[in-house]
Amino acid sequence: MEVQGKKTTTDRLLEAGRMLFWKYGFRKVSVEEICQAAGVSKMTFYRNFENKTAFAKQILDQAVEEGITRFSTIMDSDVSAQEKIRKLILLKTEGTADISREFIEDVYSSRGEELQQYMMQLTGKTAGMIVGAFRQAQEKGFFRKDFHPEMLIAMSMKMIDLLTDEHLNKLYSNANEMIVEMTRIMTCGIGAGKEN
Repeated sequence: MEVQGKKTTTDRLLEAGRMLFWKYGFRKVSVEEICQAAGVSKMTFYRNFENKTAFAKQILDQAVEEGITRFSTIMDSDVSAQEKIRKLILLKTEGTADISREFIEDVYSSRGEELQQYMMQLTGKTAGMIVGAFRQAQEKGFFRKDFHPEMLIAMSMKMIDLLTDEHLNKLYSNANEMIVEMTRIMTCGIGAGKEN
C-alpha cells in the first residue's frame, strides 16, 4: 500500500526503468540495474512483474496514457490553432527530451520482436483518438476542414523509418532534436487562417 507522500515500490521501479530505458535503450539495461536504481531487490521486481518485457510494456502504457491526457487537454482548450500547434510541439519536445537513439532502435527497429509489436499496437490504438480530436477541432474551426487528419497519422508512422535512418541521424545531435524538427514540419500549414 502507498503511504501518502511516498512512492510505492512499483512506482519507484517504473520511474527507474523509464529513466534507464529512455537513456540506454531496452536491451542494454538489466533487471539488476533497474532494481539498483529503484533501491529494491530482484525478488521484489519479480513479485511485481513477470519479466523485463512485461515491465517495459507497463512503462510504455504509462507514457502513452500521460501523452494522451496532455494531448486531449491541448486539443480541448479554447486557444487558437497556432497556440494548439505550439503546445503540441512543446508536448512532443518534452515527451521525447530524454529518449535516446538506443531506445528508438530497440523499440522500432527490432521488427517482429514482442516489444516492437506492442508499441505498434499502442500506436494503432491512439491513432483513432488523435484523428477524432483533430476532426472535432476542424468542426470548431481551429483547423482547415480540407486536410485529412489521417495523413498526420500516416506521416507520423513514416517517422519511424526516418528515426532509424543512419544518414539522417548524423544530421542531429540527438533523437529529440530530430523528432521535434519532424513534428514542426508535419504541423506547419494545418491551421485555419489566411492563405499565404
